[in-house]
Amino acid sequence: MRSFSYEKPTSAAEAASRAAEVSGAKFIAGGTNLLDLMKLEIETPGHLIDVRGFGLDEITETDDGGLRVGALVTNTALAADTRIRRDYGVLTRAIVAGATGQLRNKATTAGNLLQRTRCPYFYDPAQPCNKRAPGSGCAALTEGAFSRQLGIIGTSDACIATYPGDMAVALRALDATVETVTPTGMTRRIALEDFHQLPGDTPHIETALMPGELITAVTLPAPVGGQHNYYKARDRASYAFALVSVALIRQPDGSGRVALGGVAPRPWRRAEADAELPNGARAVMARLLDGARPTGENAFKITLAERTLAAMLAEE
Repeated sequence: MRSFSYEKPTSAAEAASRAAEVSGAKFIAGGTNLLDLMKLEIETPGHLIDVRGFGLDEITETDDGGLRVGALVTNTALAADTRIRRDYGVLTRAIVAGATGQLRNKATTAGNLLQRTRCPYFYDPAQPCNKRAPGSGCAALTEGAFSRQLGIIGTSDACIATYPGDMAVALRALDATVETVTPTGMTRRIALEDFHQLPGDTPHIETALMPGELITAVTLPAPVGGQHNYYKARDRASYAFALVSVALIRQPDGSGRVALGGVAPRPWRRAEADAELPNGARAVMARLLDGARPTGENAFKITLAERTLAAMLAEE
């Protein structure tokens, strides 16, 4: 690990301002992803800004009947909150499906949203990766490359890496909003559907955040009711990232919402696919995965996604 400097500001606005002022600065809270990347020298920040202690670790009710989840609420606390379990069950199920209890005790809401891809070529500095080194190429798209776990939709000729998390897939189904503070002290609200960016020609730009902008909270709208479920298909029963995951919220009349993980550079949802839920899993996936560009190794994800959703619908 390379040497770096460290500071602990007294407010979120100050932290954002400092991040914009200091070249190569990164925010750190739980550090469950960043520290690993620093040890591998994939991330090499010259300065770390500790964002703990700003009072961003509470879950409070909003005026419209929803919940405001502070950026530093741990995954464990969020999943266990009585209100989340009662009204946003898909979120609890998604969080518990991820990582381990020890990691969930440290991982934060904001950090979970910002975790980097687990593409094996991103993690190998000896391989070209446009996300890690813009313009170097994409090793995952070369002949004979290992692409079984990588993306099938929303990808580009520059990158086929997937967003790896579970929590954000559930948040996408819930129409969550990300709250931030900018380096100038202004606040912003970003719909989760606009937060994670598709790679296009710039896969190194992963979110809609401006330089120095700090996440302060995630807001959940008023509960939508219905039956909530989350299923994660993976190579082993624990501590593995999704090949395909499905967040499902279904109403008694058969309508609902579906979001996928493990298939795209961001949690994947389309309104026109939601509208097909009364017609079954095949109709939903025909819309949701329309335009998919799988490789020879990961084309099975299309069938796996359909069968996973079909199994979930059959259980209800």
